[in-house]
Amino acid sequence: MIKQFIHLEWKSFIRSAAFKQNLAIKILMGFGALYFIGFFGLIGGFSYFIIEEFIEEGKIIAGNPFEVINQFLIYWIFADIAYRYMLQKMPVANIKPLLYLPFEKGKIVNYALGKTVVSFFNFLPAFFFIPFSVVLIVKGYSITGVISWHLAMLLITLATNFLNVFMNNIDKVFYPVIAVMAALGLSQYYGIFDITLYTGTVLMFFYENAWAFIIPLLLLIGTVYYAYHYFEKQLYLDEGLKSVAQEASTEDLSFLDRFGKLSTYLKNDIKLIKRNKRAKMTFFMGFFFVLYGLFFMQDVYADINGMKVFAGLFCTGGFLFSFGGLVPSWDSSYYKLMMAQNIPYREFLLSKWWLMVAATVISTLLCSFYIYFGWDWWFGILAGAVYNIGFNSSVVLWGGAFVKTPVDLMTTKKAFGDSKAFNAKTLLLLLPKLVLPVVIYYAFALTINETAGFIAIAATGVLGLLFRNKIFDLIEDIYKNEKYDTIAAYAQKN
Repeated sequence: MIKQFIHLEWKSFIRSAAFKQNLAIKILMGFGALYFIGFFGLIGGFSYFIIEEFIEEGKIIAGNPFEVINQFLIYWIFADIAYRYMLQKMPVANIKPLLYLPFEKGKIVNYALGKTVVSFFNFLPAFFFIPFSVVLIVKGYSITGVISWHLAMLLITLATNFLNVFMNNIDKVFYPVIAVMAALGLSQYYGIFDITLYTGTVLMFFYENAWAFIIPLLLLIGTVYYAYHYFEKQLYLDEGLKSVAQEASTEDLSFLDRFGKLSTYLKNDIKLIKRNKRAKMTFFMGFFFVLYGLFFMQDVYADINGMKVFAGLFCTGGFLFSFGGLVPSWDSSYYKLMMAQNIPYREFLLSKWWLMVAATVISTLLCSFYIYFGWDWWFGILAGAVYNIGFNSSVVLWGGAFVKTPVDLMTTKKAFGDSKAFNAKTLLLLLPKLVLPVVIYYAFALTINETAGFIAIAATGVLGLLFRNKIFDLIEDIYKNEKYDTIAAYAQKN
């Protein structure tokens, strides 16, 4: 039976209209997986010695590196739950076609849950824990204790996998988890409460007692049992797998009427963001990019002035890149109907443009705290904001004409974008979005000064605003030429 399921999956893959594109994405994802495997392996092999050196230098106060790892693993568990929720997709979409076929529901559930077990998210932690466990044994730690601890960590990882099955249908769980993780981190940073003092003791228990791995094993069995029965009860097209119907509510968006005909599309987009999981998640995650500039505050980037340009582009353009990069895919579920109405492309695109501009302005205001780090940082933020509003907003819409991946509005996965949205044309358009401003900056910063580089970037954005109508004429023609290919692509659900 499993062989038949795999055979059906293979047919679905090779018969897809986007087979070549999907194959290329799989290959790229394979290289990405190898990178993370190598990275986690190196961290697992050398983290003990790095922490040991920090302890000897007095930078970390602890008895041994193993104690430090156990203390901070609680944050890894929270982070594991969070990124699984955002990135790990449940195979519900692949289950629906099987319900029309003569397969037992129990076997379908076993296959679906089995697919989640072989997920890359479950294998990746092993590439840290295996070399780290080997180092512990080499350093003289008890072999039985290390094996017990190692098994406990892998079993906890698998338990979070099945916990994700429930969390996918209970959105209210995710946000408290993020809030708790942030609260614990801040309380430890400011010396209010240190959760790691307690979690370190709990995780050391698995090392000190060779039988203790049975506890997470029982936890795993419990989550598997509950996940199986929960999934089985939901396995009905007219119940568990149907779209959730909610009572309709109306919003007063009359203030948008000042935009004339554009107001209809603007209201539709705002309602889309408020009422749909993925759009809402993308909206909030887009504004998290405001903190992206803090990444470049590290000493390694201190002497690279061009990093301020990247910070300006991403801090103010998080929503622009994440939401705008999937235009018109946000309307994929009813795109054919829209095209049948013969709506003007210009108005449709302008509504998206205004939405991205408004979000960029709000992001820029939220970035005001960067003044604390110096006026040069603030000038970089402002230059990036003007460039995003004047130039990148149009380029993002241009790239959207070549994105032919339908968006599932009822899932929170891929909030930062879709890997299938990348193709040769969209990758080429990364040049004017990210590379061109850096080139402009260095052209003026190296010949005149840093301020001139920021002014040149902002001036490019202003030029983009001045020639917006001309640019939109080109974009509109591209959308018209791609119209029927886009409609055909949106009809492909796989």
